[in-house]
Amino acid sequence: MINYKHLRYFWMVAKTGSIADASKHLHLTPQTISGQLGQLENQLGKALFSRVGRGLELTESGRLVLSYAEEIFSLGNELEEMVHSLPSGRSLVFKVGVVDVVPKSIAYRLLDPALRLSEPVRIICREGSIDALLAELAVHRIDLVIADSPIPSGMNVRGFNHPLGDCGITFFATPGLARDLGDRFPDNLDGSPILLPSEATAARNRLVRWFDDRHIHPRIVGEFDDSALMKAFGRGGTGVFVAPSPIADEVRKQYDVVAIGQTGEVRDHFYAISVERKISHPAVAAITEMAREWLFRDTSRTHGRKKAR
Repeated sequence: MINYKHLRYFWMVAKTGSIADASKHLHLTPQTISGQLGQLENQLGKALFSRVGRGLELTESGRLVLSYAEEIFSLGNELEEMVHSLPSGRSLVFKVGVVDVVPKSIAYRLLDPALRLSEPVRIICREGSIDALLAELAVHRIDLVIADSPIPSGMNVRGFNHPLGDCGITFFATPGLARDLGDRFPDNLDGSPILLPSEATAARNRLVRWFDDRHIHPRIVGEFDDSALMKAFGRGGTGVFVAPSPIADEVRKQYDVVAIGQTGEVRDHFYAISVERKISHPAVAAITEMAREWLFRDTSRTHGRKKAR
């Protein structure tokens, strides 16, 4: 294991440009610093500096080590600031990123168990694209990412996907539009106006394939990154829209719409992504446990027919 005291000495030499200057900042003799640097280089098996005249210049390995050292000490400073800023009695801060295409109701219900732990919890919740949030996760600025897909292939991010489960989807429309469509679901979707999640969502392609397999060709009138905005347009009668089946009752009440049908053949998938292979954070453990008990009870894989009311 790296001796972080040695790494600190290396970092100071790299920042000041010489062992002599570093010794003044560290209040150590140049001989002590030189000896510690030698031990670090021996441990890593690489030379970190090359001598140029009377000065030192970082080698390629030295520049790589410096980039990691900068991040390590930056995180250390951030940790110290965070601990000092905590109110007395506040024992656990949980920083979570929610990918912007995840429905807000799903995100809330997934995160709610974290607030019900026996110890006090303060949630810091951020929303953004999966790329941006995974970058935050990689440098430990957040503890967890809630996403609708696993880590994209090709992303150079060290993380672990923890599947929370999957669920079917339900189709909604205003009562007036539902009457016009009739009750021959899903055939009544052919030619009907529909609002779809944007291509940034993992569910979009699955839904389009489902239509193609049934030779159903709805008329796309809107595409949305934000599922709440899509539902707002749906409430206005612009078109049919979809939402995860576990929140169907909530969607009906909140947006004054009716369910015109559902399918288990198109599945919405949700993941918790962390830097831990084995979950140890108590808030993350609570989220994953509750998700498997509540959110994904829908195991049907066939589409249902539901008469529009």
